[in-house]
Amino acid sequence: MTITPTRREALHRLTLAALAGLLGLPAVARAAIRYHEAKPFSFDALTARAKALAGKPFKAEAIKAEAILDRIDFEQHIDIGYREDATLFAGQRFPVRLFHPGKFFKEPVHISVVSGDSAREIVYSPELFSFGEKSAFAKALPDDIGFAGFRVMNPGLRGDWLAYLGASYFRTAGDEHQYGLSARGVAIDTATERAEEFPRFTHFYLDPRPDMFVVYALLDGPSIAGAYRFEWRDEPAMVGTIEARLFPRADIGRLGVAPLTSMYWYSETHRQQGPDWRPEVHDSDGLSLWTGAGERIWRPLNNPPRVMTSTFSDASPKGFGLLQRDRRFESYEDDGVFYEKRPSVWVEPLGDWGKGAVQLVEIPTDVEIHDNIVAYWTPAAPVRKGEALTYAYRLHWAGPEPFPPGAARVVATFSGRGGRPAEQGKAGFEKYVIDLEGGGIEKYETADGLIPSVEASRGVIEDAYAIRVDGAKRWRMVFDIKADGKEPVDIRAYLKAPDGRALSETWLYQHFPAGHG
Repeated sequence: MTITPTRREALHRLTLAALAGLLGLPAVARAAIRYHEAKPFSFDALTARAKALAGKPFKAEAIKAEAILDRIDFEQHIDIGYREDATLFAGQRFPVRLFHPGKFFKEPVHISVVSGDSAREIVYSPELFSFGEKSAFAKALPDDIGFAGFRVMNPGLRGDWLAYLGASYFRTAGDEHQYGLSARGVAIDTATERAEEFPRFTHFYLDPRPDMFVVYALLDGPSIAGAYRFEWRDEPAMVGTIEARLFPRADIGRLGVAPLTSMYWYSETHRQQGPDWRPEVHDSDGLSLWTGAGERIWRPLNNPPRVMTSTFSDASPKGFGLLQRDRRFESYEDDGVFYEKRPSVWVEPLGDWGKGAVQLVEIPTDVEIHDNIVAYWTPAAPVRKGEALTYAYRLHWAGPEPFPPGAARVVATFSGRGGRPAEQGKAGFEKYVIDLEGGGIEKYETADGLIPSVEASRGVIEDAYAIRVDGAKRWRMVFDIKADGKEPVDIRAYLKAPDGRALSETWLYQHFPAGHG
Protein backbone atom coordinates (compact mmCIF):
# COMPACT_ATOMS: atom_id res chain seq x y z
CA MET A 1 0.00 0.00 0.00
CA THR A 2 1.36 3.42 -0.97
CA ILE A 3 0.30 6.35 1.19
CA THR A 4 0.81 9.90 -0.02
CA PRO A 5 1.10 13.05 2.13
CA THR A 6 -1.92 15.21 2.79
CA ARG A 7 -2.11 18.85 1.92
CA ARG A 8 -1.32 19.80 5.52
CA GLU A 9 1.75 17.59 5.52
CA ALA A 10 2.89 19.06 2.22
CA LEU A 11 2.47 22.56 3.57
CA HIS A 12 4.40 21.65 6.69
CA ARG A 13 7.26 20.01 4.84
CA LEU A 14 7.58 22.27 1.84
CA THR A 15 5.78 25.48 2.94
CA LEU A 16 4.45 25.67 -0.59
CA ALA A 17 0.68 26.19 -0.64
CA ALA A 18 0.68 26.21 -4.41
CA LEU A 19 2.02 22.68 -4.52
CA ALA A 20 -0.79 21.41 -2.28
CA GLY A 21 -3.31 23.09 -4.55
CA LEU A 22 -1.83 21.37 -7.57
CA LEU A 23 -2.17 18.03 -5.80
CA GLY A 24 -5.90 18.69 -5.59
CA LEU A 25 -6.22 17.51 -1.99
CA PRO A 26 -8.79 18.99 0.39
CA ALA A 27 -7.66 21.33 3.12
CA VAL A 28 -7.32 20.12 6.71
CA ALA A 29 -6.05 21.83 9.83
CA ARG A 30 -4.43 19.37 12.22
CA ALA A 31 -5.78 15.86 11.63
CA ALA A 32 -3.55 13.93 9.26
CA ILE A 33 -5.64 12.64 6.35
CA ARG A 34 -3.72 10.05 4.38
CA TYR A 35 -4.40 8.90 0.83
CA HIS A 36 -3.53 5.94 -1.31
CA GLU A 37 -1.68 6.68 -4.52
CA ALA A 38 -3.60 8.38 -7.31
CA LYS A 39 -5.32 6.20 -9.91
CA PRO A 40 -6.95 7.14 -13.23
CA PHE A 41 -10.66 7.86 -12.89
CA SER A 42 -13.63 8.70 -15.10
CA PHE A 43 -17.34 7.86 -15.13
CA ASP A 44 -16.85 5.76 -18.24
CA ALA A 45 -14.07 3.82 -16.51
CA LEU A 46 -16.34 3.28 -13.50
CA THR A 47 -19.05 2.05 -15.87
CA ALA A 48 -16.63 -0.42 -17.44
CA ARG A 49 -15.71 -1.63 -13.98
CA ALA A 50 -19.38 -2.20 -13.09
CA LYS A 51 -19.94 -4.09 -16.35
CA ALA A 52 -16.93 -6.28 -15.66
CA LEU A 53 -18.18 -7.03 -12.14
CA ALA A 54 -21.56 -8.07 -13.52
CA GLY A 55 -19.83 -10.62 -15.74
CA LYS A 56 -18.48 -12.45 -12.72
CA PRO A 57 -20.15 -14.20 -9.76
CA PHE A 58 -20.86 -11.83 -6.90
CA LYS A 59 -18.25 -11.81 -4.15
CA ALA A 60 -18.85 -9.67 -1.08
CA GLU A 61 -15.82 -7.88 0.31
CA ALA A 62 -14.50 -9.47 3.48
CA ILE A 63 -15.39 -7.77 6.75
CA LYS A 64 -12.31 -7.01 8.81
CA ALA A 65 -12.09 -6.75 12.60
CA GLU A 66 -15.68 -7.93 12.91
CA ALA A 67 -15.38 -8.61 16.63
CA ILE A 68 -14.56 -4.96 17.28
CA LEU A 69 -17.24 -3.68 14.89
CA ASP A 70 -19.85 -5.81 16.67
CA ARG A 71 -19.15 -3.89 19.85
CA ILE A 72 -19.91 -0.55 18.17
CA ASP A 73 -23.66 -0.61 18.81
CA PHE A 74 -25.97 2.41 18.71
CA GLU A 75 -24.66 4.06 21.87
CA GLN A 76 -21.04 3.46 20.95
CA HIS A 77 -21.58 4.72 17.42
CA ILE A 78 -22.99 8.06 18.52
CA ASP A 79 -20.06 8.29 20.95
CA ILE A 80 -17.73 8.50 17.96
CA GLY A 81 -17.45 11.87 16.27
CA TYR A 82 -15.65 13.02 13.14
CA ARG A 83 -13.05 15.63 14.01
CA GLU A 84 -13.86 19.10 12.79
CA ASP A 85 -10.25 19.71 11.83
CA ALA A 86 -10.36 16.67 9.54
CA THR A 87 -13.26 18.05 7.50
CA LEU A 88 -12.75 17.47 3.78
CA PHE A 89 -13.00 20.55 1.56
CA ALA A 90 -13.02 22.78 4.66
CA GLY A 91 -13.61 26.44 3.85
CA GLN A 92 -15.23 25.52 0.54
CA ARG A 93 -18.91 25.44 -0.36
CA PHE A 94 -19.37 21.71 0.21
CA PRO A 95 -17.44 20.52 3.30
CA VAL A 96 -17.63 16.76 3.96
CA ARG A 97 -17.34 14.51 7.01
CA LEU A 98 -17.11 10.72 7.05
CA PHE A 99 -19.18 8.15 8.94
CA HIS A 100 -17.40 5.63 11.14
CA PRO A 101 -18.13 1.90 10.60
CA GLY A 102 -19.92 -0.09 13.29
CA LYS A 103 -22.21 -3.00 14.09
CA PHE A 104 -24.85 -1.90 11.60
CA PHE A 105 -22.34 -0.71 8.98
CA LYS A 106 -19.71 -3.44 8.91
CA GLU A 107 -19.10 -3.76 5.18
CA PRO A 108 -16.32 -1.39 4.11
CA VAL A 109 -17.13 1.65 2.01
CA HIS A 110 -14.22 3.12 0.08
CA ILE A 111 -14.21 6.90 -0.35
CA SER A 112 -11.95 8.72 -2.79
CA VAL A 113 -11.37 12.34 -3.78
CA VAL A 114 -11.41 13.16 -7.49
CA SER A 115 -8.94 15.61 -8.97
CA GLY A 116 -9.08 15.99 -12.73
CA ASP A 117 -8.76 12.59 -14.34
CA SER A 118 -7.51 10.79 -11.24
CA ALA A 119 -8.74 9.89 -7.76
CA ARG A 120 -7.11 9.08 -4.43
CA GLU A 121 -8.74 6.87 -1.82
CA ILE A 122 -8.81 8.10 1.78
CA VAL A 123 -7.15 5.82 4.31
CA TYR A 124 -9.10 5.10 7.49
CA SER A 125 -7.36 6.28 10.64
CA PRO A 126 -8.62 6.65 14.23
CA GLU A 127 -6.94 10.07 14.15
CA LEU A 128 -9.85 11.30 12.01
CA PHE A 129 -12.35 10.62 14.79
CA SER A 130 -12.91 11.50 18.43
CA PHE A 131 -13.77 8.65 20.79
CA GLY A 132 -15.53 8.83 24.13
CA GLU A 133 -15.24 6.41 27.03
CA LYS A 134 -17.85 4.06 25.54
CA SER A 135 -16.06 3.80 22.21
CA ALA A 136 -12.38 4.07 23.09
CA PHE A 137 -11.83 0.40 22.21
CA ALA A 138 -12.53 1.22 18.53
CA LYS A 139 -9.15 2.92 18.24
CA ALA A 140 -7.73 -0.57 17.69
CA LEU A 141 -9.34 -0.89 14.24
CA PRO A 142 -6.89 -1.39 11.33
CA ASP A 143 -6.30 1.24 8.68
CA ASP A 144 -7.90 -0.85 5.93
CA ILE A 145 -11.31 -1.00 7.67
CA GLY A 146 -12.89 1.61 5.37
CA PHE A 147 -15.75 3.93 6.26
CA ALA A 148 -19.55 3.65 6.50
CA GLY A 149 -20.43 6.63 4.29
CA PHE A 150 -20.25 10.41 4.24
CA ARG A 151 -22.28 13.56 4.69
CA VAL A 152 -22.12 17.05 3.21
CA MET A 153 -22.23 19.77 5.85
CA ASN A 154 -24.09 23.06 5.93
CA PRO A 155 -22.10 26.32 5.83
CA GLY A 156 -20.38 26.86 9.13
CA LEU A 157 -20.47 23.08 9.72
CA ARG A 158 -23.84 23.40 11.50
CA GLY A 159 -25.47 20.11 10.63
CA ASP A 160 -25.58 18.37 7.26
CA TRP A 161 -27.91 18.48 4.25
CA LEU A 162 -26.89 15.36 2.30
CA ALA A 163 -25.92 11.91 3.60
CA TYR A 164 -25.08 8.49 2.14
CA LEU A 165 -25.20 5.74 4.75
CA GLY A 166 -26.08 2.05 4.52
CA ALA A 167 -26.62 -0.17 1.43
CA SER A 168 -27.50 2.25 -1.39
CA TYR A 169 -29.50 4.67 0.78
CA PHE A 170 -29.12 8.44 0.63
CA ARG A 171 -31.20 11.45 1.62
CA THR A 172 -31.19 15.22 1.96
CA ALA A 173 -32.76 17.51 4.53
CA GLY A 174 -34.86 19.45 2.03
CA ASP A 175 -35.47 23.18 2.00
CA GLU A 176 -36.74 23.15 5.60
CA HIS A 177 -33.59 21.40 6.89
CA GLN A 178 -35.37 18.39 8.33
CA TYR A 179 -34.54 14.82 7.36
CA GLY A 180 -37.39 12.43 6.59
CA LEU A 181 -37.76 9.87 3.84
CA SER A 182 -34.83 8.30 1.98
CA ALA A 183 -33.97 7.32 -1.58
CA ARG A 184 -32.05 4.28 -2.80
CA GLY A 185 -29.90 3.53 -5.78
CA VAL A 186 -32.05 0.55 -6.76
CA ALA A 187 -34.59 -1.89 -5.31
CA ILE A 188 -34.52 -5.61 -6.07
CA ASP A 189 -37.51 -7.94 -5.52
CA THR A 190 -39.31 -5.70 -3.04
CA ALA A 191 -42.43 -7.39 -1.60
CA THR A 192 -42.11 -10.55 -3.72
CA GLU A 193 -41.81 -14.22 -2.88
CA ARG A 194 -38.06 -13.87 -3.19
CA ALA A 195 -36.04 -12.36 -0.38
CA GLU A 196 -35.47 -8.68 -1.05
CA GLU A 197 -31.93 -7.87 -2.09
CA PHE A 198 -30.09 -4.75 -0.95
CA PRO A 199 -27.18 -3.96 -3.29
CA ARG A 200 -24.85 -1.41 -1.80
CA PHE A 201 -22.61 1.43 -2.83
CA THR A 202 -19.14 0.01 -2.23
CA HIS A 203 -17.07 2.92 -3.58
CA PHE A 204 -17.69 6.67 -3.64
CA TYR A 205 -15.75 9.30 -5.57
CA LEU A 206 -16.26 12.88 -4.39
CA ASP A 207 -15.84 15.70 -6.88
CA PRO A 208 -17.05 19.09 -5.53
CA ARG A 209 -17.55 21.86 -8.07
CA PRO A 210 -18.17 25.58 -7.49
CA ASP A 211 -21.91 25.26 -8.19
CA MET A 212 -22.67 21.60 -7.39
CA PHE A 213 -21.47 18.56 -5.49
CA VAL A 214 -20.76 15.61 -7.78
CA VAL A 215 -20.72 12.06 -6.43
CA TYR A 216 -19.80 8.94 -8.39
CA ALA A 217 -20.68 5.57 -6.90
CA LEU A 218 -20.07 1.91 -7.68
CA LEU A 219 -23.03 -0.36 -6.89
CA ASP A 220 -22.62 -4.08 -6.32
CA GLY A 221 -24.92 -6.89 -5.21
CA PRO A 222 -25.79 -10.54 -5.89
CA SER A 223 -28.02 -9.72 -8.88
CA ILE A 224 -26.70 -6.44 -10.23
CA ALA A 225 -23.76 -4.04 -10.55
CA GLY A 226 -23.90 -0.43 -11.61
CA ALA A 227 -22.24 2.95 -11.94
CA TYR A 228 -23.94 6.14 -10.72
CA ARG A 229 -23.34 9.83 -11.19
CA PHE A 230 -25.09 12.30 -8.87
CA GLU A 231 -25.11 16.06 -9.37
CA TRP A 232 -26.37 17.75 -6.21
CA ARG A 233 -27.41 21.39 -6.05
CA ASP A 234 -28.66 23.07 -2.88
CA GLU A 235 -29.89 26.35 -4.35
CA PRO A 236 -32.56 27.51 -4.91
CA ALA A 237 -33.86 24.03 -3.95
CA MET A 238 -32.19 20.72 -3.23
CA VAL A 239 -32.15 18.76 -6.47
CA GLY A 240 -30.17 15.69 -7.45
CA THR A 241 -29.66 14.81 -11.11
CA ILE A 242 -28.87 11.12 -11.39
CA GLU A 243 -27.62 8.82 -14.11
CA ALA A 244 -27.68 5.11 -13.29
CA ARG A 245 -25.95 2.61 -15.58
CA LEU A 246 -27.06 -0.87 -14.51
CA PHE A 247 -25.75 -4.32 -15.44
CA PRO A 248 -27.79 -7.32 -14.18
CA ARG A 249 -25.61 -10.34 -13.39
CA ALA A 250 -28.79 -12.44 -13.05
CA ASP A 251 -32.41 -12.29 -14.20
CA ILE A 252 -34.34 -9.96 -11.88
CA GLY A 253 -37.98 -10.58 -11.07
CA ARG A 254 -38.78 -7.02 -10.00
CA LEU A 255 -36.39 -4.14 -10.60
CA GLY A 256 -37.24 -0.93 -8.75
CA VAL A 257 -35.88 2.24 -10.37
CA ALA A 258 -35.58 5.49 -8.38
CA PRO A 259 -36.95 3.89 -5.20
CA LEU A 260 -38.18 6.05 -2.33
CA THR A 261 -38.59 4.77 1.24
CA SER A 262 -40.76 6.49 3.84
CA MET A 263 -42.80 6.04 7.02
CA TYR A 264 -46.57 6.22 7.51
CA TRP A 265 -48.15 5.19 10.80
CA TYR A 266 -51.49 7.04 10.90
CA SER A 267 -53.13 10.33 9.89
CA GLU A 268 -56.52 11.99 10.03
CA THR A 269 -57.82 9.33 7.63
CA HIS A 270 -57.77 6.55 10.22
CA ARG A 271 -56.98 8.30 13.49
CA GLN A 272 -58.06 5.21 15.47
CA GLN A 273 -54.92 3.38 14.24
CA GLY A 274 -52.76 5.64 16.37
CA PRO A 275 -52.60 4.98 20.12
CA ASP A 276 -50.14 7.85 20.45
CA TRP A 277 -51.24 11.26 21.74
CA ARG A 278 -50.16 13.06 18.56
CA PRO A 279 -52.91 13.62 15.96
CA GLU A 280 -50.79 12.31 13.04
CA VAL A 281 -47.44 10.54 12.64
CA HIS A 282 -45.92 10.14 9.17
CA ASP A 283 -43.02 11.25 6.97
CA SER A 284 -45.25 11.18 3.89
CA ASP A 285 -49.02 11.22 3.54
CA GLY A 286 -49.51 10.28 -0.10
CA LEU A 287 -48.21 9.10 -3.45
CA SER A 288 -48.56 11.61 -6.26
CA LEU A 289 -48.55 10.48 -9.90
CA TRP A 290 -48.31 12.41 -13.16
CA THR A 291 -49.00 9.89 -15.89
CA GLY A 292 -47.71 9.84 -19.43
CA ALA A 293 -51.25 10.71 -20.55
CA GLY A 294 -51.23 13.80 -18.34
CA GLU A 295 -53.56 12.62 -15.55
CA ARG A 296 -52.74 13.79 -12.04
CA ILE A 297 -53.46 11.23 -9.31
CA TRP A 298 -53.31 11.41 -5.50
CA ARG A 299 -53.20 8.18 -3.54
CA PRO A 300 -53.34 8.70 0.27
CA LEU A 301 -51.12 6.25 2.12
CA ASN A 302 -52.44 3.37 4.22
CA ASN A 303 -51.21 1.41 7.22
CA PRO A 304 -52.75 -1.83 5.93
CA PRO A 305 -53.55 -5.04 7.83
CA ARG A 306 -51.03 -6.93 5.68
CA VAL A 307 -48.36 -6.14 3.11
CA MET A 308 -50.03 -4.59 0.06
CA THR A 309 -48.55 -3.77 -3.34
CA SER A 310 -50.48 -1.39 -5.59
CA THR A 311 -49.52 -1.17 -9.26
CA PHE A 312 -50.18 1.90 -11.42
CA SER A 313 -49.41 0.92 -15.02
CA ASP A 314 -48.17 3.69 -17.27
CA ALA A 315 -46.05 4.56 -20.29
CA SER A 316 -43.53 7.40 -20.44
CA PRO A 317 -44.41 8.77 -16.97
CA LYS A 318 -43.95 12.45 -16.31
CA GLY A 319 -43.20 11.89 -12.64
CA PHE A 320 -44.16 10.50 -9.26
CA GLY A 321 -43.32 11.17 -5.64
CA LEU A 322 -43.96 10.53 -1.97
CA LEU A 323 -45.19 13.83 -0.58
CA GLN A 324 -45.91 15.41 2.77
CA ARG A 325 -48.79 17.68 1.77
CA ASP A 326 -50.02 18.45 5.26
CA ARG A 327 -47.51 21.04 6.45
CA ARG A 328 -49.29 22.48 9.51
CA PHE A 329 -47.71 22.05 12.93
CA GLU A 330 -51.18 21.64 14.47
CA SER A 331 -51.68 18.44 12.46
CA TYR A 332 -48.81 16.73 14.31
CA GLU A 333 -48.13 18.72 17.51
CA ASP A 334 -44.62 17.26 17.56
CA ASP A 335 -42.03 19.82 18.63
CA GLY A 336 -39.24 17.25 18.61
CA VAL A 337 -39.12 15.80 15.10
CA PHE A 338 -41.34 18.32 13.26
CA TYR A 339 -43.21 16.11 10.83
CA GLU A 340 -44.67 19.18 9.10
CA LYS A 341 -41.15 20.01 7.89
CA ARG A 342 -40.35 16.58 6.45
CA PRO A 343 -39.37 16.92 2.78
CA SER A 344 -41.41 15.63 -0.11
CA VAL A 345 -39.48 13.90 -2.91
CA TRP A 346 -40.51 14.03 -6.55
CA VAL A 347 -38.98 11.80 -9.24
CA GLU A 348 -38.70 13.54 -12.62
CA PRO A 349 -37.75 11.07 -15.37
CA LEU A 350 -35.28 12.39 -17.94
CA GLY A 351 -35.92 10.81 -21.31
CA ASP A 352 -38.53 8.21 -22.17
CA TRP A 353 -38.78 5.41 -19.61
CA GLY A 354 -41.14 3.42 -21.84
CA LYS A 355 -43.78 1.06 -20.49
CA GLY A 356 -43.92 -0.04 -16.89
CA ALA A 357 -45.59 0.89 -13.63
CA VAL A 358 -45.18 2.85 -10.46
CA GLN A 359 -45.55 0.42 -7.58
CA LEU A 360 -46.46 1.37 -4.04
CA VAL A 361 -45.65 -1.07 -1.24
CA GLU A 362 -47.34 -0.52 2.13
CA ILE A 363 -46.26 -2.59 5.15
CA PRO A 364 -48.15 -2.74 8.47
CA THR A 365 -46.53 -0.96 11.40
CA ASP A 366 -47.46 -0.01 14.95
CA VAL A 367 -44.53 2.30 15.61
CA GLU A 368 -42.86 5.21 13.82
CA ILE A 369 -39.27 3.92 13.84
CA HIS A 370 -39.78 1.59 10.86
CA ASP A 371 -39.84 2.68 7.23
CA ASN A 372 -42.90 0.85 5.90
CA ILE A 373 -43.57 2.64 2.60
CA VAL A 374 -41.72 2.08 -0.69
CA ALA A 375 -42.44 3.55 -4.13
CA TYR A 376 -40.51 2.99 -7.36
CA TRP A 377 -40.78 2.56 -11.12
CA THR A 378 -40.55 -0.97 -12.51
CA PRO A 379 -40.13 -1.59 -16.25
CA ALA A 380 -42.64 -3.78 -18.08
CA ALA A 381 -39.95 -5.67 -20.00
CA PRO A 382 -38.22 -8.52 -18.13
CA VAL A 383 -34.78 -7.67 -16.78
CA ARG A 384 -32.32 -10.26 -18.04
CA LYS A 385 -28.77 -11.19 -17.19
CA GLY A 386 -26.20 -9.53 -19.44
CA GLU A 387 -28.34 -6.50 -20.35
CA ALA A 388 -27.25 -2.88 -20.01
CA LEU A 389 -29.86 -0.45 -18.65
CA THR A 390 -29.56 3.31 -18.24
CA TYR A 391 -31.96 5.54 -16.33
CA ALA A 392 -31.64 9.29 -15.85
CA TYR A 393 -33.84 11.31 -13.52
CA ARG A 394 -33.99 14.21 -11.10
CA LEU A 395 -34.96 14.00 -7.47
CA HIS A 396 -36.58 17.16 -6.11
CA TRP A 397 -36.44 17.40 -2.29
CA ALA A 398 -38.75 20.16 -1.12
CA GLY A 399 -41.81 21.08 0.90
CA PRO A 400 -44.00 22.40 -1.92
CA GLU A 401 -44.50 20.12 -4.93
CA PRO A 402 -42.11 21.11 -7.74
CA PHE A 403 -44.79 20.42 -10.39
CA PRO A 404 -48.16 21.04 -8.69
CA PRO A 405 -51.28 19.99 -10.59
CA GLY A 406 -53.14 22.78 -12.37
CA ALA A 407 -56.43 21.39 -11.08
CA ALA A 408 -57.64 21.30 -7.48
CA ARG A 409 -55.58 18.99 -5.30
CA VAL A 410 -56.51 16.79 -2.35
CA VAL A 411 -55.39 18.25 0.98
CA ALA A 412 -57.08 15.86 3.44
CA THR A 413 -58.90 12.52 3.56
CA PHE A 414 -61.17 11.60 6.47
CA SER A 415 -63.12 8.43 7.16
CA GLY A 416 -65.62 7.22 9.72
CA ARG A 417 -68.91 5.39 10.08
CA GLY A 418 -71.49 5.95 7.38
CA GLY A 419 -74.72 7.88 7.73
CA ARG A 420 -75.41 11.26 9.28
CA PRO A 421 -73.58 12.68 12.29
CA ALA A 422 -75.31 12.24 15.65
CA GLU A 423 -77.10 9.15 14.38
CA GLN A 424 -76.22 5.49 14.89
CA GLY A 425 -74.89 5.26 11.35
CA LYS A 426 -75.80 3.01 8.45
CA ALA A 427 -74.96 -0.63 9.05
CA GLY A 428 -72.01 -1.78 6.96
CA PHE A 429 -71.29 1.63 5.45
CA GLU A 430 -68.18 3.75 5.88
CA LYS A 431 -68.00 7.44 5.06
CA TYR A 432 -65.19 9.20 3.20
CA VAL A 433 -64.69 12.96 3.22
CA ILE A 434 -62.15 14.42 0.77
CA ASP A 435 -61.09 18.06 0.96
CA LEU A 436 -59.69 19.87 -2.05
CA GLU A 437 -58.07 23.25 -2.64
CA GLY A 438 -56.63 25.32 -5.49
CA GLY A 439 -56.99 25.06 -9.24
CA GLY A 440 -59.62 27.81 -9.30
CA ILE A 441 -62.34 25.88 -7.44
CA GLU A 442 -62.55 28.70 -4.89
CA LYS A 443 -64.52 30.73 -7.43
CA TYR A 444 -67.40 28.24 -7.29
CA GLU A 445 -70.19 28.26 -4.74
CA THR A 446 -72.28 25.31 -3.57
CA ALA A 447 -75.15 26.60 -5.68
CA ASP A 448 -73.04 26.06 -8.82
CA GLY A 449 -73.68 22.34 -8.45
CA LEU A 450 -70.21 20.78 -8.69
CA ILE A 451 -70.43 16.99 -8.85
CA PRO A 452 -68.33 14.25 -7.25
CA SER A 453 -67.60 11.39 -9.64
CA VAL A 454 -67.10 8.28 -7.49
CA GLU A 455 -66.45 4.70 -8.64
CA ALA A 456 -65.49 1.54 -6.74
CA SER A 457 -64.13 -1.80 -7.90
CA ARG A 458 -66.98 -3.42 -5.98
CA GLY A 459 -69.64 -2.49 -3.44
CA VAL A 460 -72.29 0.20 -3.21
CA ILE A 461 -71.76 3.97 -3.24
CA GLU A 462 -74.47 6.10 -1.63
CA ASP A 463 -75.14 9.70 -0.62
CA ALA A 464 -72.38 11.24 -2.71
CA TYR A 465 -72.32 15.02 -2.84
CA ALA A 466 -69.96 18.01 -3.04
CA ILE A 467 -70.13 21.19 -1.01
CA ARG A 468 -67.99 24.26 -0.50
CA VAL A 469 -66.68 24.44 3.06
CA ASP A 470 -68.26 27.51 4.62
CA GLY A 471 -65.73 30.29 5.22
CA ALA A 472 -62.89 28.49 3.43
CA LYS A 473 -61.49 28.24 -0.09
CA ARG A 474 -61.80 24.47 -0.11
CA TRP A 475 -64.39 22.07 -1.46
CA ARG A 476 -65.43 18.78 0.09
CA MET A 477 -66.53 15.52 -1.58
CA VAL A 478 -68.51 13.17 0.64
CA PHE A 479 -69.84 9.64 0.06
CA ASP A 480 -70.67 6.38 1.84
CA ILE A 481 -69.47 2.97 0.68
CA LYS A 482 -70.51 -0.57 1.61
CA ALA A 483 -68.54 -3.59 0.42
CA ASP A 484 -68.60 -7.20 1.55
CA GLY A 485 -65.65 -9.55 1.83
CA LYS A 486 -62.14 -9.17 3.18
CA GLU A 487 -60.28 -8.08 0.07
CA PRO A 488 -59.59 -4.35 -0.39
CA VAL A 489 -61.73 -2.17 -2.64
CA ASP A 490 -60.20 0.39 -5.01
CA ILE A 491 -62.09 3.69 -5.02
CA ARG A 492 -61.65 6.43 -7.58
CA ALA A 493 -63.11 9.95 -7.24
CA TYR A 494 -62.72 13.44 -8.66
CA LEU A 495 -64.65 16.71 -8.68
CA LYS A 496 -66.25 17.82 -11.92
CA ALA A 497 -68.24 20.74 -13.25
CA PRO A 498 -71.90 20.29 -14.34
CA ASP A 499 -70.68 20.15 -17.96
CA GLY A 500 -68.44 17.16 -17.13
CA ARG A 501 -65.08 18.95 -17.02
CA ALA A 502 -62.69 17.58 -14.42
CA LEU A 503 -61.84 20.26 -11.84
CA SER A 504 -59.54 18.22 -9.60
CA GLU A 505 -56.84 15.61 -9.63
CA THR A 506 -58.02 12.01 -9.26
CA TRP A 507 -58.25 10.64 -5.73
CA LEU A 508 -57.47 6.92 -5.54
CA TYR A 509 -57.81 4.92 -2.35
CA GLN A 510 -57.61 1.35 -1.12
CA HIS A 511 -60.57 0.74 1.19
CA PHE A 512 -60.57 -2.22 3.58
CA PRO A 513 -64.12 -3.34 4.45
CA ALA A 514 -65.08 -3.67 8.11
CA GLY A 515 -63.84 -6.95 9.57
CA HIS A 516 -60.90 -7.22 7.15
CA GLY A 517 -57.87 -9.20 8.19
